[in-house]
Amino acid sequence: MSVDQQTVRRIAKLARIAVTDDDVPHLQGELNAILAFVEQLGEVDVDGVEPMTSVTPMAMRMREDAVTDGQKTADILANAPATEDNFFLVPKVVE
Repeated sequence: MSVDQQTVRRIAKLARIAVTDDDVPHLQGELNAILAFVEQLGEVDVDGVEPMTSVTPMAMRMREDAVTDGQKTADILANAPATEDNFFLVPKVVE
């Protein structure tokens, strides 16, 4: 795949990047180099390769999935200007 100068201008417009006519040939070369590299990645044989979550093998630490209230209700409500029955009081906005 190759990018022409008109496509470079369109990409710049979509990205809202100001590009002068002098910059277009340089950007065209850079975009074509990027696309050529991506095409090379598509040719790599990855059959039998397991997906990685990290470059070093490690097991993810697991924790118990338990629902709690955070046990910080008093600390959180201490920041509110007005509370009632462990809820924030806010001004009425709809009549």
